Amino acid sequence: MEALGPGPPNTAALFQPPRRPGLGTLGKPIHLLANHFQVQVPKIDVYHYDIDIKPEKRPRRVNREVVDTMVRHFKMQIFGDRQPGYDGKRSMYTANPLPIGRDKVELEVTLPGEGKDQTFKVSLQWVAVVSLRMLLEALSGHLSEVPEDSVQALDVITRHLPSMRYTPVGRSFFSPPEGYYHPLGGGREVWFGFHQSVRPAMWNMMLNIDVSATAFYRAQPVIEFMCEVLDVESITEQTKPLTDSQRVKFTKEIRGLKVEVTHCGQMKRKYRVCNVTRRPASHQTFPLQLENGQAMECSVAQYFKQKYNLQLKYPHLPCLQVGQEQKHTYLPLEVCNIVAGQRCIKKLTDNQTSTMIKATARSAPDRQEEISRLVKSNSLVGGPDPYLKEFGIVVHSDLTELTGRVLPAPTLQYGGRGTSLQNKTVATPNQGVWDMRGKQFYAGIEIKVWAVACFAPQKQCREDLLKSFTDQLRKISKDAGMPIQGQPCFCKYAQGADSVEPMFKHLKLSYVGLQLIVVILPGKTPVYAEVKRVGDTLLGMATQCVQVKNVVKTSPQTLSNLCLKINAKLGGINNVLVPHQRPSVFQQPVIFLGADVTHPPAGDGKKPSIAAVVGSMDGHPSRYCATVRVQTSRQDLSQEQLFSQEVVQDLTSMVRELLIQFYKSTRIIY
Repeated sequence: MEALGPGPPNTAALFQPPRRPGLGTLGKPIHLLANHFQVQVPKIDVYHYDIDIKPEKRPRRVNREVVDTMVRHFKMQIFGDRQPGYDGKRSMYTANPLPIGRDKVELEVTLPGEGKDQTFKVSLQWVAVVSLRMLLEALSGHLSEVPEDSVQALDVITRHLPSMRYTPVGRSFFSPPEGYYHPLGGGREVWFGFHQSVRPAMWNMMLNIDVSATAFYRAQPVIEFMCEVLDVESITEQTKPLTDSQRVKFTKEIRGLKVEVTHCGQMKRKYRVCNVTRRPASHQTFPLQLENGQAMECSVAQYFKQKYNLQLKYPHLPCLQVGQEQKHTYLPLEVCNIVAGQRCIKKLTDNQTSTMIKATARSAPDRQEEISRLVKSNSLVGGPDPYLKEFGIVVHSDLTELTGRVLPAPTLQYGGRGTSLQNKTVATPNQGVWDMRGKQFYAGIEIKVWAVACFAPQKQCREDLLKSFTDQLRKISKDAGMPIQGQPCFCKYAQGADSVEPMFKHLKLSYVGLQLIVVILPGKTPVYAEVKRVGDTLLGMATQCVQVKNVVKTSPQTLSNLCLKINAKLGGINNVLVPHQRPSVFQQPVIFLGADVTHPPAGDGKKPSIAAVVGSMDGHPSRYCATVRVQTSRQDLSQEQLFSQEVVQDLTSMVRELLIQFYKSTRIIY
């Protein structure tokens, strides 16, 4: 992590990572295969050119079409048989210099369009010579730093063909479903693809390939899309105009999507949706220009009947407003299809996320087989990729073989009566699992004042079931060394997320020293998010949520897991490493820091990014303190500022806060 300076940081000056001191030896050797493929890099120079396309701010897909057309159209004058690699924005690379010297060359490129051709002005200028030989020198250890310009050039060249063939999304590529269909609901479906990136490794460059999946909008008639969004079984059921709530929901989903029209024969003109009309097509009017120069109000349904001899089947449904909002261009839903290849950048619902996880989960052997198939089928191996061949780059077909180490599981120390180690119980995990029966927390918290709020309906969670659950929880907590004393000071039913804040405020005011609120949830509900918002960020009250199914039918294992979470939340220590296994770094006071920046979903420009830094607060380490900052979203940054999207902008003061808290917690004086 770096503190943000006034400009793009010189990483070499700010941060020089130490050389690796050696290879580890601890543990049992294990044979592994990594999804990295060796890239054979030639000892050549490649030539970097700047591409400037006017008009600007076109999608990368359009830019690629422009450059591809330019290379073919100006083959005789400039490009010859060269096959340049292009990143879709400003950078183009060639294996041999172009015959333009260092002068800027202005070219005109025309793309055939729907209705009329599009003309672009392209300026082409030499930038630099990029040495792949220097990259090989760095990888062999003769240079201290890997040249970033060489890595970037390799990445652009290896990504060029997939970018032309598939739909790029970030560092991944996707193609329409063939032979499978995984609907997500709401007009969305799963597309499978692959992630690709070139990375420097020890001694050579590697191509990292992995399978990936994301949500796209299904190419289908807008009428069917609307039915999916509104949970309408069939359009025949929607015999009346949309209600306000239906229209709002439909507008939220379709706004910003591209549609293509079906009423103009072969000319499938595309538009972007900006709104959905309040009135149906039979009543939505616009000023129609007559031949005599006058204008008359005409409904959309009338216009389509007169202009296209098309009698609308669903005149009671609204229209899509497309293009610029002030131009009032309306299209009936039934003459529009959702354009294929549009990625869903809106947040998935809980059900859609669950479906996505189930659709994409696969075993390691299946993933290995799929990755090997991807590498071979996408012409990355064996030379069919003309761009790799142009630069003399060869990608090997075998996954990288490695020798890994399975580290021995550490022995965990629990609490017990007495202070000697002999009186303390220990546990050794096996395959990531260990038994807590008969063991007490290393430092358990005594809970004297606690409350229960049940948001499940009383018929689903009767009072006797609630009483049985709290009694069993108290018994298990006592066995675990975290005694919950007595009955809850408050135990009532509640309903809906709106009641969370007033109830919690009442509890805080009424019960001095309240340590914990146990919240019973009726399945997936907005109540959970509100409980955490109010408890964690508004009132500073510890909460533990429990699903009602675990109250109605509980088990000692479930209750034991709840106690683990509760004890840690209240400042207790569940277990620590046994002293003789503690690494040597613990011989001096040490603080562990972790940092991350969380970004809003793509397309959600209103939300900021959130930076968090956590630090250990004791010598085990088991207690942690957190600091959080709101900072500029990466979507608000210019292209030049994108270097800082993972930078914690207020890192200095956040670490200072944690160091002060560490001092207060440990009373260490330096």
